[in-house]
Amino acid sequence: MVGVAHSFQSMTERENEIKVSIRNLNIWYQDKQAIKNVSLDIKKNKVTAVIGPSGCGKSTFIRAINRMNDIIPEARVEGKILLDGKNIYPPRNKKVNNIVLGDKPWYKKIFFSRRRGEKILNEDNKYYIDVVEVRRKVGMVFQRTNPFPKSIFENVAYGLKINKSVKKKSQLWARVEQSLKDAALWDEVKDRLNHSALDLSGGQQQRLCIARALAVEPEVVLFDEPCSALDPIATAKIEELIQNLKNKYTIVIVTHNMQQAARISDFCAFLMMGELVEFDRTEKIFTAPSKKVTEDYITGRFG
Repeated sequence: MVGVAHSFQSMTERENEIKVSIRNLNIWYQDKQAIKNVSLDIKKNKVTAVIGPSGCGKSTFIRAINRMNDIIPEARVEGKILLDGKNIYPPRNKKVNNIVLGDKPWYKKIFFSRRRGEKILNEDNKYYIDVVEVRRKVGMVFQRTNPFPKSIFENVAYGLKINKSVKKKSQLWARVEQSLKDAALWDEVKDRLNHSALDLSGGQQQRLCIARALAVEPEVVLFDEPCSALDPIATAKIEELIQNLKNKYTIVIVTHNMQQAARISDFCAFLMMGELVEFDRTEKIFTAPSKKVTEDYITGRFG
């Protein structure tokens, strides 16, 4: 009985393990506030869907999880996003001369802010944030397919070569093959890896972009409306793929398709006008939402 209880407890702990914790997140574009005091927890190895009407801040929200908003000059972010308990948005008002390294390899590089040369230390004074490594750990797949004008092989290998994370050619080939298999594309392209990625169909190009994101071995993968430009058959393949990927990765997906959110996600966040209206298990959101406005949106009364 003790063994059974221990096993059940371990299973429960895994079920509730938090990968990303978001606290009091606020985002502005100049004077316009796009995200307003959003707080929620994203569970490990689960699919979390983000839904809401156009312009409600869905894309801005998920871009914050891997600091993609940093590349927008007028964007300003406040609040905390904890990745494995470490804040990826450390305060910018502390300067130090002596480098203090953290206890994890990905914290051992120095992140330089837009104010060139400033070394950024987080609040516990123990580690720096390397924003490039954050983006490796938190990959992203965009709405529009964006393969490079290179071969299929080079598209997947690109990030590995840039980061110099694989030194042996045999390892490079193995990672490319595994990434294409994880993206359910290997069987379709294994005999033409040297062909241009631009020759692939739209659905294949999107799966290639997924393979490219997976090649650098992220832990979280963000999908920003990955099926919006795809036909139903290609969409079904992406949905099936996402269901399989959650066994290895934590998934966050933005979608306008309510049926898709209901089919593939474990948790669902409903945003409206930059505010988090409701966040719960997907089954609860779609069968017994707590807010009337949530029910109105998912049933198509507005949005």
